[in-house]
Amino acid sequence: MSLIVQKFGGSSVADAESIKRVAKRIVETRKAGNEVVVAVSAMGDTTDELLDLAHEVSPMPGGRELDMLLTAGERISMALLAMAIRSLGVEARSYTGSQAGMITDAQHGKARIVDVTPGRIRAALDSGAVAIVAGFQGFNRTTGDITTLGRGGSDTTAVALAAALQADVCEIYTDVDGIFTADPRVVPFARKIDRITSEEMLELAAAGSKVLYIRAVEYARRHGVTLHVRSSFNNNEGTLVVNPKEGENVEEPIISGIAGDLSEGKITVVGVPDKPGKAAQIFRTVAKTGANIDMIVQNVSAAATSLTDISFTLPKSDGATVMQALESERGEIEFSSLLYDDQIGKLALVGAGMRTNAGVSAKLFNALFEAGINIEMISTSEIRISVVTRADTLNDAVRVVHTAFGLDAEAVAVVHGGTGR
Repeated sequence: MSLIVQKFGGSSVADAESIKRVAKRIVETRKAGNEVVVAVSAMGDTTDELLDLAHEVSPMPGGRELDMLLTAGERISMALLAMAIRSLGVEARSYTGSQAGMITDAQHGKARIVDVTPGRIRAALDSGAVAIVAGFQGFNRTTGDITTLGRGGSDTTAVALAAALQADVCEIYTDVDGIFTADPRVVPFARKIDRITSEEMLELAAAGSKVLYIRAVEYARRHGVTLHVRSSFNNNEGTLVVNPKEGENVEEPIISGIAGDLSEGKITVVGVPDKPGKAAQIFRTVAKTGANIDMIVQNVSAAATSLTDISFTLPKSDGATVMQALESERGEIEFSSLLYDDQIGKLALVGAGMRTNAGVSAKLFNALFEAGINIEMISTSEIRISVVTRADTLNDAVRVVHTAFGLDAEAVAVVHGGTGR
């Protein structure tokens, strides 16, 4: 008997018919002799609708009450799914994040899991029931409050349960047939990847790939959880995200995939004195806001003035906060001005085979040059190259680079519905 954790996103449980289809799949897995734990997201766009409602009644809703509101979406879908499974003749029990033992820190909106104590889940499995867990939420022991894990929290819930229960696999169900070489909504001839390393998936997730969130991939890699990304609309084999054992010979393609991201903005700190410690002051100030910085570029200082410019990218949601924090330190840092640009796009090229293949950068830059697409920033790691372009050229950039590296498939990729989550 295998223990399988399955996660279904909002588009997979968007309405009653979708919930019944998911319930049938879960029952088939259970009747095949497996123990089954399910993590489920809120139905469709419920979370976004609840957020909109919160901002209609309050311009700045408090974190505690916002978490209480948002967790209602998953509670609805978990209960409905349990009802649908029981109607098919299989016992099912639904649990909130706190009932399932998802213990987090006290940070509302972006809580991190600190422990998982799935005693009630284990007891449900031992009694022959399917356990349905509300994703995206947890509980802080010190405050006694409900918390949410932030975007992608249901993925993280599923992976954390899989690790704690020592599951054989964690299946992430979505509305596409697996992980593709690019977003099939942007690149119609994107090709499905059968197998990808967790290292490559981490880079793709960090670069904006929407199929898996980076926190879930990090957790799976750290705890040795095998992920299987599949479509909830068919029984096709999806994509395995594997953790190669040390010394294991895994054939690595030069390029595994391309991700495009429109969620970041760029801040440029203009006229920074080219002195030791000034960059440290800037990024200490940014760190106090809790913002995550992605790419950083510092220009060569002008000989006449000994001043330089420092640019960095960050989530748009943090842009206003960071600008305000830097402005408050202008006198101490001694910069001239601040510029904010929210019309940028980031393209990332990922592949473990880059380590041993020359010419990847040249091919990337040449493809963008021939398409007339300007590059504003460049960042690299051992298996990734990221570039910043204008937002309105990003999708074109993804398509031309995808073709340049021979990643196009012969047939158009199927997107069954929703947004890929």
